[in-house]
This record gives sequence, C-alpha cells and structure tokens, in this order.
Amino acid sequence: MSEPSGQGKQRSGWSGGSGDSWERRAADLANELQRWLIKSSARNMRDELGGQVKKAFRSQDSNRADVWVTATTEPPDAADQPPECAWCPICRAARRMAQAQAHGGSGGAATPADAAPKATKRKSLIMSLTIGVDVGGTKIAAGVVDEKGSIVEMVRRPTPAANASATVDVLSEAVCELLTRHDVEAVGIGAAGFVEESRSAVMFAPNLAWREERVADQVEDRTGKPVIVENDANAAAWAETKLGAGRGHDHVILITIGTGIGAGVVLNGEVYRGRWGMAGEPGHYRVVPDGRLCGCGNRGCWEQYASGSALVAEAREFARRSPGAAVRLLQLAGGRPEGITGPEVMTAAREGDAAALRCFEIIGGWLGAGLADLAAILDPGCFVLGGGVSDAGDLFLARVRSAFDDGLTGRQFRPHASIVLAELGPEAGLIGAADLARHGQRADPVGHG
Repeated sequence: MSEPSGQGKQRSGWSGGSGDSWERRAADLANELQRWLIKSSARNMRDELGGQVKKAFRSQDSNRADVWVTATTEPPDAADQPPECAWCPICRAARRMAQAQAHGGSGGAATPADAAPKATKRKSLIMSLTIGVDVGGTKIAAGVVDEKGSIVEMVRRPTPAANASATVDVLSEAVCELLTRHDVEAVGIGAAGFVEESRSAVMFAPNLAWREERVADQVEDRTGKPVIVENDANAAAWAETKLGAGRGHDHVILITIGTGIGAGVVLNGEVYRGRWGMAGEPGHYRVVPDGRLCGCGNRGCWEQYASGSALVAEAREFARRSPGAAVRLLQLAGGRPEGITGPEVMTAAREGDAAALRCFEIIGGWLGAGLADLAAILDPGCFVLGGGVSDAGDLFLARVRSAFDDGLTGRQFRPHASIVLAELGPEAGLIGAADLARHGQRADPVGHG
C-alpha cells in the first residue's frame, strides 16, 4: 500500500518508541488509517481494514485519536447532513463503540458486545443506495433507489435495440452519469427475456439484439460496481413482494397483464427462477387445445385469452358480430372495428358501456381461472396483478376473484390466496433490480438442481 500523501513515517505511531505500549501504537495506527481512508475515499478497502480499526479501538488509549471525534460524530439535528465519512461502516462502528464507552461508566474500553445494545437506540441517518436499470425495446431507464424503494433520481436514454454492444454502451453511460452524483453500492439490470442462472448474461431478449450477451461483466468493467442481471418480471415481482402490494407474504406471484402475460415468482422469500433461469412464463401455458394462434408458435396459450391483446380482440369481434350493441365502442374507434384499441375499451367501460364491460368480464374470467391453476401448482399466499391492463383493475377485479374462487382445487378445504393490484407501477422492475443488487442475489437461485 502506498504511503498516504503528507503522512510521513516519522509521525508517532508509525515508528513507535520502545516505551510505547502496544495499545498506544495500535490507536495511533488506527488514527493514521482513518485519516487515509477519509482523504482517499478508499471505501473499497473498508471491509479489509474494518476489523483492524475496531480491534485497535478496544484500547483504553483510543481517545488520543481525535480524528474519530470529528469524523464519526453524527450531527445533533437529525435534519442535518452527517459528515462524509459517516457513509463508511468503520466510522459508524467507531462512533457506536465511543457512545457505548461514554455511557458505560468508569469501566475499561467498550467491547463490541457492550456497544451493540447502545447502537440500536439510534438509527443511522444514511441509507444505502443502489442503481436499477430497466432495459426496454425503446428506452433505457436508470434510477438511484434507496432501501425503502424510493427513486432518488432517474435518467432515460433511447435504446439502440438493433445493436447489442451499443445497448450496453448506452446503459453503462446512464449508470456512470448517476455515479457522478451518488455514492452507490451496486447495479441491478432488468430486461425482458431469458437470463442465465448466474444472473450475469442475457441468453435471449425478444426486443433487443442481445444473444448470449454477458451484460453484467461488461457493465462492471465500465462502472467498477458489482452488477446483477435479472428478468424484468422477476425483478418486478421481487419489488412488489418486498416493497409493494405483496408485503408480508413470502410466496407471491406477480402477473403482468399487457400485450401478453408476464410473470415473476417469489417462493420462500426468494426469486424462483428454475434450473436454467427461465421459469415464470405462464402466459404460454396452453388453456385451449388447438385454440387461438399465439406469437410463440403454439395455439391456445393463456395470454391469448387473458391479456390486453385478448381484451382488444374480444371488443373487435363483438363490434363485428353485434355492431348495434357496440355503438359507443365504434364511435370511439372512428366507426371501424379494427380501430378499437385498449384505451377505447377502457374509456367505454368507464362510461358504463355494456359491450365494453362485457369484454372486461370475459377477460377477468379467463384470468381468474388461470390463477386458480397456478395456485394448484405453486400455492402462493398472494397474487399481484400489474401491467397496463391492471390500471382498469376496478373494472374486472371482482370477476377475477370470483372465477379464481370457483376454479380453485379443493376450495372448500383450503385458504384462498389474496388477489391484489400492484402498487409500484411501471418502475417496479427498476426498483426490484436495484433491491436485488443491494441484496447481492446473483448466484444460487432457488430452483437450481
């Protein structure tokens, strides 16, 4: 380790006379280490040095290191900003031991066991920050997220979706911009598609050019921060479980209802990803043999009957079959069934249009029946409904619940899972990716083996 600037070896504590006690020299060494940490902001060494510093401060002579008094004392007013070094766990540990010693009477130095009860009386003013990134087909959103799931700052960039390396470049630039203004611990990236089991590479992304792209390693090289990659629905499920509508449950299934159906599964408080990291695609569970053709190539997939696309298909078919009963839908669509889209169906339904309400009832029935099948397989305590269609949850949630209750296996003899609407909105994937990065969940996913 190079010598700290301006810290010559002739300072007391480095040379140490023969008359100095080990405790005195240890305290002086800890003093020098702390000065160097503050000046160099070498937080990457805090774990290695933390044990040495805390051990040194068990000495009764630790009061000689006056730098600790100025650098580790929290301000009296909780609204004030703590000193820069309060971000460092070493400083927090020293402050807590000093507090414990100050209140512990005239006995010797405080020990970690003595300090621990005192430390719990006052919560640290500093919250850890991580960055979450949502990589979509048209835009990249990156945000700094705190421990409560609040987004401190967000930046957006257009996605160069046709160019795999350019997408990584733009993503990294957005993260680096945030790093210039925030001290963060790690980065989490959420993207639609198959993410391999170590959570470092995207094997296939339908809306991007990523094919077996080792995204985590590339972003780590550019940012110098630990990076995990996660399927966006898994990340959103984690966020809703820990910070949103699924709080209090350890077994949660998030169903995102948009153009298709996406899902994320949390079991026993952990993201369930399957053997190869590709679990959580119930939208392509076939509910009608030889039914409607799906974009995946199969027929009769659940998302062909219970998604935003299915809602529009029902409305258009209703207008073709019974134009006299779909007057309002046709008015909103310019008189053509093909002009009917999701917003027109939602607007008509909120106006009380019977045809539009009937379409929501049909979709709700299919959705509830599918949830009952999932409950028979995975037995969650809570289903969270998210995605664009969930914005109209008041129009179909009652039907979803009734269809779920009717279709649940052994419904008379078992608890029924709650079915609730998502709380975190379109940023759930970003928030979840950031929180997964905070918890370091890159390896050993549930379901391996």
